[in-house]
Amino acid sequence: MRRCLGLASLRRMVAATGSVPSHPALRSLAGSSDVRPRPRRPSLPPPRRPLSSEASGGPPEMFHSPPPPDPDEAPASPRDPISHVLRRKLEDAGSPEPALGADWSLRRCLALMVDHGQEAFMVLGAGGRVLGMLTGTDILRAVRDGIGGDGSGDGSDGGADPLDGTAGEHMTAISQVVYSRPEEAVYRTRRVMGRLGLRAVPILRDGRVVEGIVTLRDMAEFGRDARDRGGKKAFLDNMVGRTGLVSERTSMADPEDLGTARPSEKDRAELHVSAGVAELPHPFKTAEGRLDTGRRSVNVAEYSVDPELSEDAYFTAKDVRLGPDDGGGDGGDGGRADAAAKPYHFFGVADGVGSWREYGVDPKLFSHRLMFHCHRILGEIDDGHGHDHPLADVPVSRMPATVLAAAHQAVKEEDVIGSCTANVAVFDGPNHQLHFANLGDSGLVVLRHIDSDVAGTLKRDRTTPRTLRKSDLRVTFVSQQQLRSFNHPYQLGWTGEEIDPVQDDGECSFRDASESCCSSLQIRRGDVIIMATDGLFDNVDIDDIVDIVLEWEQQHEFIVNGDVAARNAKWSSGNSCMKESIVATPELAKKLCDLARDNSLDKFTDSPFALLAKENDIMWSGGMPDDCTIIALHISGHPPSHRL
Repeated sequence: MRRCLGLASLRRMVAATGSVPSHPALRSLAGSSDVRPRPRRPSLPPPRRPLSSEASGGPPEMFHSPPPPDPDEAPASPRDPISHVLRRKLEDAGSPEPALGADWSLRRCLALMVDHGQEAFMVLGAGGRVLGMLTGTDILRAVRDGIGGDGSGDGSDGGADPLDGTAGEHMTAISQVVYSRPEEAVYRTRRVMGRLGLRAVPILRDGRVVEGIVTLRDMAEFGRDARDRGGKKAFLDNMVGRTGLVSERTSMADPEDLGTARPSEKDRAELHVSAGVAELPHPFKTAEGRLDTGRRSVNVAEYSVDPELSEDAYFTAKDVRLGPDDGGGDGGDGGRADAAAKPYHFFGVADGVGSWREYGVDPKLFSHRLMFHCHRILGEIDDGHGHDHPLADVPVSRMPATVLAAAHQAVKEEDVIGSCTANVAVFDGPNHQLHFANLGDSGLVVLRHIDSDVAGTLKRDRTTPRTLRKSDLRVTFVSQQQLRSFNHPYQLGWTGEEIDPVQDDGECSFRDASESCCSSLQIRRGDVIIMATDGLFDNVDIDDIVDIVLEWEQQHEFIVNGDVAARNAKWSSGNSCMKESIVATPELAKKLCDLARDNSLDKFTDSPFALLAKENDIMWSGGMPDDCTIIALHISGHPPSHRL
């Protein structure tokens, strides 16, 4: 059972103010003396988690000068602390790193980035408070959204210039910024950045002082003498033979030969998706909604199967029109005009935090109302084809987080007590993209067949001989989770009153939807996307998910013997198997859900949850019984009405 946010915070608030919360569901809780606090988890090392403006009693500060260099310093090594890289960088610059104001225009920020040759800057608010970090990617994303989500607009339609936006509007919020500590080794910081796809990280001292920002380029140049970059020898070693291409004699290789994701002319048509949903409640859930952990030894036939008892919730909303249906356009309205005639498909899951049950709060109410309001809001947008709706002008890539935020606000206005993790995604068929916002430990994975004969060594399975491989089905993406500590995810929630994170001493695990992990993925025909709550990922290893999906594909002949070329030939002949996919995709979701249930009841297996628990010094054996909700998506090239 996972921990929820505000109960310790609630007690501190009562002790500090002497007042009892006004909400009826919490009044008795705050004043009761017979409710014992949950024991804390075993002490863990400080996690590398997003920065907090309230950590350690106050906001991060900018910037303290680094210590003076040691004249007897040994030659640079990857095992040197990352603070040495920052020190060298600031020595070369001759001055502390500048920071941006939250009200600065993106145009001004971009000029500063170019002038200083820097890829990222911290963003400051009133009183020097660190609000976030702005990167070059953030600026490019703002420009993309401003000229049209599909890149078809040119900004010449009289609309607002995207570079007039401010740093505060487009920065990465401070709670989402991943940082490094001064004492961490260079190689470890580089490895973390590589795994997370980061180009820059701030260096945080004492949990609250930002010393500066280190980039991959800074680490590459660390320990290199200026003579390594300039002079005749450096030019001969580094430049000769690597420059001087002639445009008339230079062309791009055939994309298919490189196995790239760029679609051919025939595949540029809109992609379509079939979806299947499966859900099971906690196996020990009683008809009254209580957990009876003593039922672990009873017959399997008596395990709970009624989805109405589940603390998970989900929604699906197909064919949602997000903009004015004018049948075309140049994308000047944010990429909506052209896509309006080709609706979007939304999906979402939420997992209620079971710890609320200990305090007389039904954990499923919050998650169910959140998903209800997500579906309601999208229905209202679709009813008016996006006309005159407050969310009509939101770029598609930001819709998941925006819808999640609006639904969260609606739940708070209903005064529903509780909290949950959530994941909301939109499938953009016309542009072959998936956009999502994930908060907590629900998530999604994307599986794709990679033809290793043309994909290159980077994407090949290099551990299993070709003759022994069953297929080239690969995990191409796994969403990032957000945890405060082991088994304690960040959540959307409500206690009946707003909680000030500053007064909560950084213990608050509630987050806003704007602080969710947002990303956009390029999707290809034939991809399989699995969105699920942690009931799946805690009990089923991702490699086992791949095996189940492959078995399902072969059973329904979506692919035979892992032959990607034969599958592509079938598609080229006009057989997209969409009708079969519509029938079969719910079966895939059910297979995964049943496997998660079986593994959760196995007291001896090394489940993903058990392995991670042991890594955090918590003794746990077997699976993790929990609610489980799965949405399986299969990407096709023809709509459901297509006739072969």
